[in-house]
Amino acid sequence: MNIIDWIVMLGTLLGIVAYGVWKTRNVSSVQSYLLGDRDLPWWTIGLSIMATQASAITFLSTPGQAYEDGMRFAQFYFGLPVAMVILAIFVIPIYYRLKVYTAYEYLEGRFDLRTRTLTAILFLLQRGLAAGITIYAPAIILSSILGWGLNITIFFIGLVVIFYTVMGGTRAVSVTQKQQMIVILGGMFIAAIILVYKLPANVSFGDAVGLAGKLGKLKVVDFSFDLNNRYTFWSGMLGGVFLFLSYFGTDQSQVQRYLSGKSLTESRLGLLFNGLLKVPMQFLVLFVGILVFVFFQFNTRPVHFNNANVAKLIGTPLEADYREYEEAYNLVQEEERALAEQIIAANRIGDEAALEAARAASIEVTAKAKNIRQSVEELILQQDPNSKTKDTDYVFISFVTTFLPVGLIGLLLAVIFSAAMSSTSSELNALATTTVIDIYRRSLVKNKSDRHYLQASKLFTILWGVVALLFAVVADLFENLIQAVNIIGSLFYGAILGVFLVAFFMKKIGGRAVFWGAILGEIVVVTIFLLDYYEHVNIAYLWLNLIGCALVMLFSWILETIRPQGAAAV
Repeated sequence: MNIIDWIVMLGTLLGIVAYGVWKTRNVSSVQSYLLGDRDLPWWTIGLSIMATQASAITFLSTPGQAYEDGMRFAQFYFGLPVAMVILAIFVIPIYYRLKVYTAYEYLEGRFDLRTRTLTAILFLLQRGLAAGITIYAPAIILSSILGWGLNITIFFIGLVVIFYTVMGGTRAVSVTQKQQMIVILGGMFIAAIILVYKLPANVSFGDAVGLAGKLGKLKVVDFSFDLNNRYTFWSGMLGGVFLFLSYFGTDQSQVQRYLSGKSLTESRLGLLFNGLLKVPMQFLVLFVGILVFVFFQFNTRPVHFNNANVAKLIGTPLEADYREYEEAYNLVQEEERALAEQIIAANRIGDEAALEAARAASIEVTAKAKNIRQSVEELILQQDPNSKTKDTDYVFISFVTTFLPVGLIGLLLAVIFSAAMSSTSSELNALATTTVIDIYRRSLVKNKSDRHYLQASKLFTILWGVVALLFAVVADLFENLIQAVNIIGSLFYGAILGVFLVAFFMKKIGGRAVFWGAILGEIVVVTIFLLDYYEHVNIAYLWLNLIGCALVMLFSWILETIRPQGAAAV
């Protein structure tokens, strides 16, 4: 990287961190540390909520997802606006009325202490794992791009986040996230403009969109009802709604963001702002991936995007085979380029026969290119059986570092680092808050001074940061990073949401029934996931949110119904 890129990247990151620490230098009570001063306006809340969800994985993995699979992933977010409206109407007023620090405090009053503790532990489990992935995922890619060691990159991200989160608590998280979100959105918008600018002179933006559409990359909505299909309209509107209800309504990393609002109205507006802006933002990120796909129809791309894997072949007996595949792949790309030009030309004049012929030929050439890529992956595995050959997470960053001008490379890398830090900081803050409020202060160390719990909050922030760093160090790369986070969430969110829905709407259910209902529901969800993992059943992970939620409600109702008359409800 050029020295200018280093200055831009580090200057942006350190400037945001310094601003956050300075703005929160006077935090001195546990309430200010964990909830801020409840004075945040709706736009700060909305941007903070978006930044919490939009981790670095979003900006590394999502363009690669679109590059490979088109716009289908957008359906994952179709249920988000619906979930935001439901939460704004039914859930936020309850939290404000009870003046809670965490979402799980409400459950003790409605049920009992053990139900509160169980849901808090489920949250800590899934969010603690997710925090490790949100550090590890960008680190493994950025380390190969920057030439840093993987662990050095992990600790750079982690230690910076831990520093400003410990210093300023939730207010530091919210203040820095606003700046980070501005950098993130600006950087992705600039990337889209550069991609269009770098297309061949005879290829317009309309031509690029038309080419992507003819090659099947712009199909957004799939109305088929297939439980094994991860991204359909129904999985997004049913499984997705339940995932987002649980994530935004019961996950402390999100609840803590809007509990910091200056009023109920501000918090509601912040949540609705997120619901309105999040879907267009995801379309932008996915569309950047589509533009990268079109760009590489006219520009040479590597046969394998992960340079670290390719480096394993250099200087070995397998290098000669790799070079042959690389040469064959370059020839295939020339065919793709010629066919792309034919598709554009036929599309301009509306020649359907020529268009269909060119499209069919393009599909055949794409299959040939895929076979060559698979052969290279087999070489990599032959050299190192432990290599992870899925390389779509490297597509966007490969474009950034190879084709962007000096200065913009540093800005886009700052975008990725900012996203990593914004999501991780809110996770650590939420993990510390839940640990202190729901477990430490409530059950382990009672009746201490405010200063004691403030220091405990900072200590638990550090401890959870260490846990996340350790998990990141030993973690392994999933097939697709953004799916990994959502899969972990889907294992737990359904059960947590089920407990809250029983609390809100099934008033006759007691604590004992919902406690055991949640445990049974979680056991079934994990069992289904393992059966799917070992290919005994085929159920896409998004459905686990709906299944887990429904099972907890069903088991709770059954257990309450069969409870002997006159027995204690809890």
